Amino acid sequence: MKVLMLSWEYPPRIVGGISRVVYELAQSLGRQGHEIHVVTCWEPDTKEIEKDKNVIVHRVRTYDIQANNFIDWVMHLNFAMAEYSISLLNNIGKIDVIHAHDWLVAYAARVLKHSYKIPLVCTIHATEHGRNQGIYNELQSYINNIEWWLAYESWKIICNSHYMKNEIQNIFNVPANKINVICNGVNSENFTGIERDDMFRRNFANDHEKMVFFVGRLVQEKGVHILIDAIPKIIENYHDVKFVIGGKGPELDHLRAKAHFMGIGHRMYFTGYVSDEDLHKLYKCADIAVFPSLYEPFGIVALEAMAADVPVVVTDTGGLGEIVEHAQDGMKAYAGNANSVADCIIALLHHQELYEKVKENARNKIKNYYNWDLISRQTLAVYTEVVREYMKSDWRNDNLDKVLKSL
Repeated sequence: MKVLMLSWEYPPRIVGGISRVVYELAQSLGRQGHEIHVVTCWEPDTKEIEKDKNVIVHRVRTYDIQANNFIDWVMHLNFAMAEYSISLLNNIGKIDVIHAHDWLVAYAARVLKHSYKIPLVCTIHATEHGRNQGIYNELQSYINNIEWWLAYESWKIICNSHYMKNEIQNIFNVPANKINVICNGVNSENFTGIERDDMFRRNFANDHEKMVFFVGRLVQEKGVHILIDAIPKIIENYHDVKFVIGGKGPELDHLRAKAHFMGIGHRMYFTGYVSDEDLHKLYKCADIAVFPSLYEPFGIVALEAMAADVPVVVTDTGGLGEIVEHAQDGMKAYAGNANSVADCIIALLHHQELYEKVKENARNKIKNYYNWDLISRQTLAVYTEVVREYMKSDWRNDNLDKVLKSL
């Protein structure tokens, strides 16, 4: 197949989890012999066109006009993506499927779909309604409407958990048979050859201290404030423990102030931005990884920790709750409940047999269920179904009639 993927982020541009998902999916499809073109946003010190292993990457510069706000910038990006992709499609010939990732590329995706009569598949990685637990202002309503529009325009929708499927159905009134659940995955090879580096670890914790690690965007929905509320109970039951918070975001200063106010600032280390290289090393240094999210469509960080052989504590929300089976391949706490998060961490700190069991079971789960070869084959099956339906459709045949009449 020949596939055009649209995504506002692709490595080295990493804003959230979409970047890694698009990268791994595109690379896996490319390894299987499919021609994958990714059109994405240009990043400084990157090539505008390059063959990145198995994928052809096209990085588009937005217009050299200062945007008034993020929404205006997204519109600029979509104009630039559509303009570039029109030229690209004229050069490379027929595309089988357009695959759009989230609302940020919806405009360009729709223009290309209707201009070339190419079926559109989208992946909805999260929703504005879910992130905010409702729609409360004009900006949120605007994004919510674009998400509905993208869902409406797409032949099929892919989401990463059954939780997300229910959310999309309920919020956007989408028929169940239009939505395919395909989990995200993790590339275990990213951790091959990386050993625990004690010298590196001493930047964050002493040798005698257990290291509890969180990584993610520091926003309300990630629940780091819940972890901070759990710390007094944890250190009362297990004294030698340090909490390392990786990532940046608008909640950083508030979380630091909260820890200082509670008198536990000396027990915490806020790293700020973490590069991929340091992230992999931090996973290998950690004794426990905790992800206390209030809203999480999937939770790829939990898979990364499991692949790095780190026991995980997650909250029973969204996709996280589907990844982990409590006390079998991780620990699962009640969402928003600091006492429950504390109990799960304490159990792993005190019970070595439980600790080793969840590590081993998590390794097996990653190998059998969350590998990208399996995920890309499932995605390819969606593409194939869409193309078969498209070939029989009035929409395609109407376009074919027009083409034949013009000859």
